[in-house]
Formats: sequence, C-alpha cells, structure tokens
Amino acid sequence: MKMPYPKITGLLLIVLFLRFLTASKIHSSSKRTNLLFTTSIQEILIAMTPKKNLLLALVLFIATNVNATIKPILDDSTKSYSMPFLTKTPQGNVLLSWTEKDAQGINAFCFALSKDNGKTFDDKKIIYSGAGVGNSRLMRAKLLFKKNGTMVAVFSNRADAPGGKRSIEIVFCESKDNGSTWTAPQSVDSDPTKGIVRGFFDAAVLANDEIAVTYLKDVAGSTKHEERDLRLVVTKNGVFQPEKVIDPVVCDCCNISLLVDAKGALNVYYRDNNDDVRDMAKMTSTDNGATFSKPEILHTDNWLIKGCPHSGAFSSTFGNDNLITWFSGVETEKGIRLVTQAGKRLALINVPSAKNAYVTATPQIAVLLWEENKENNLSQIAFRKVNADKISETIWLNDSMNGTNANGLVSDNQLVVAYEIKNA
Repeated sequence: MKMPYPKITGLLLIVLFLRFLTASKIHSSSKRTNLLFTTSIQEILIAMTPKKNLLLALVLFIATNVNATIKPILDDSTKSYSMPFLTKTPQGNVLLSWTEKDAQGINAFCFALSKDNGKTFDDKKIIYSGAGVGNSRLMRAKLLFKKNGTMVAVFSNRADAPGGKRSIEIVFCESKDNGSTWTAPQSVDSDPTKGIVRGFFDAAVLANDEIAVTYLKDVAGSTKHEERDLRLVVTKNGVFQPEKVIDPVVCDCCNISLLVDAKGALNVYYRDNNDDVRDMAKMTSTDNGATFSKPEILHTDNWLIKGCPHSGAFSSTFGNDNLITWFSGVETEKGIRLVTQAGKRLALINVPSAKNAYVTATPQIAVLLWEENKENNLSQIAFRKVNADKISETIWLNDSMNGTNANGLVSDNQLVVAYEIKNA
C-alpha cells in the first residue's frame, strides 16, 4: 500500500512543494492530526502535542509567495513524532526518517521511501523501538547507505547503569533487505563501561564503503562537572574497531559534523575549547580515518564563553568545496555563519533571534536554512540560496510560523525541508 505521506501521528510532519504559480498544502488542526492537500505545494502536519508539531516541506527554489487550499488526507493522533530527517538513497530516491513515541512511552526509529521526490511515500518501516531510543538536534539519528546495498542506522540509546548515573550509548543496526528486517542494536564502542555519556555524534560512509562514527565521550576520572574528548570509531570489513581519541580537549556538549567530500576525504567539524575560546575547528583524513591533519580553527571568531553553548556545526559538500554553518556568540559578529572549507565567510545572519542553521547542497546549488522571529515574536523558517559565490536575499518559507529545527535536501530542483512547528 502506498500512502500520500507516511502515516505519522502525534507529531507534525509536513511536505511542502512550492511551484511558480500553483501550490498545494497539507496542514493540521491545533488539537488533531490532520493532513491536508492541494496541488503544487504539499505540506504534511501531524500534531505531536497541542504545543509542538513537526513539519516537512518541499520548496521549488524560485517561488516566494504561496497560496493554497486545504483538504484533509490523514488524521491519526495516537502517536507523537520528532526530528524528521531527509536524505537521498544511492538510487536517487528521497528517504524520510523520524522517531515516534506511543502512549506507553516507547520510541521507534522509522523511515519511509519516496520514489517521486516526496509526492508519495511507501509505508513506513521500523528500524528499532524501545524506551531508550533517542533523537535530537544535538544527537540526530542517521540512516546510511553503503555501496554494497547495506543500510546502516546509527542512533543514541539510553542504557541502564548502576547508581542512577546517566548512561548513553551510540548504537547501530544493519539491514541487507532494503530495511525490511534489521539486526539488533550494538554499541559502536567496544568499551563496555556503563554510566557514562557517549553522544553528540555524527556518522558517515567512507570512500572505501566502511562506516565512521565520531562522538564525544566522558573522560575517565575527570573531576569536572562535564569533560569529554573527541573520539572516532571506524569499521573494518563491516566490524567496528576499537575507538581512538582524535582531540583530547574539546567543547563538551556541541554536536559534531562528519563529512566525506567530493575527493573522498573525511572531514570532522567540531567546537574546540582553548581556554574557553570556543571556535569551530576542522580535521581532515585522506586515508579513511587512519590519520588526521592537525586541528585547525575553521574561522576565527574568538568566542570566549565560560560553558558549552550546546550548538555545533552542520556541513555539506558543494561541488569540489564544503560548506559549514554554525552559530557564534562573539559580540562583534554574533550570529549564524556560512563558511567554505578554506574559511571564507559567505554569509552572516546577525539578526538576534536567528538560530538553528542547517546547510544542504548539490554540486550546483546550496541552501542555508535557519529560523528567525518575524511576526508577533514567533519564529519562521527562512533560507538563502548559494550559487557559485553568490548568495540570495532571505526567502521566507510560507506557513512556517512557529517553525523550528529545519533541515533540508535538494532534489530535482526542489528544496525539501523538514521542520517542527510549535502550537500556541
């Protein structure tokens, strides 16, 4: 059976297509989960709770104003949904993943595939479900595709630990039948220690078809409130090898971005910590994670802050270059940066309310997404297009009032955007 969109309830999922002249839209009511549809812009909203919804949007680049009529498609309020994420399969199809929670508090990591650039999705498939499954902006669950056809899911999972200590593991599952069945979750870290945090991770498929996962891990014996170092694990013939520390002193709670570029090099972007100056750093490996270049500040901000800002980087390949975005709170140039691999700044979004940036790209075009307060002090999703070294003015995503945590994907000259909406 094929659904107009994955049947998700308790959260708001929106798929929005912006066309030149016509638009179609899927929307929800404030208390129920309604999916609505028109013809060129399609939005799916599935109410997660009366206070927060999650959206997925598809946008044709040139459109800036969209009007749409609405009619219901789906209505299901038995579950809540969070953190939708979009990626492309090796076959060029659009894949949407998310987590959903049922009334018993069980979280499931799920995905659904679209073979028509998001117009319809196949039935959802569940990767794994359990009370400890996690998914957040700082620890976003990832679904990867190896060249040999294997799908690999990487996500955080709370584990039992003695004494009530926090215990977070990073686990992986594999599927060799297009996601119909999955192996049981296993930790990427062979260290069996419980009661510690491994988190703020990212994962990628290397040029040699192995998997790399980088994460922050509690430093053993530390007397500080929180102290973590940066570690990497890589598979060999599909089996994760022992972890190694690649930077012993870093910011303790900012998410990492891991990127394999057009040349096959592995790039790690993370917030460094040099006597509480917390600027974004990069390291590069040209041998699939065996060795790395010396850590280098990507763009000197000199942001001095006595504590972790809980805000890391997101990155994307852009032709033969890489684009990286993050927030810096340095007083002279506070705001969201968009920077090249060489550290050239392409954009600075310095509106005080701008936050939660994300970048997505193809070889020809890139898009910087973020959220910013607009009317009545409510957040709205905005984006700018990057073509070569030219960047557009800000374009607002219509009907994204109260939108937050946007991420996106460029597919067939459309921008596919996933984001959350908070209801009043």
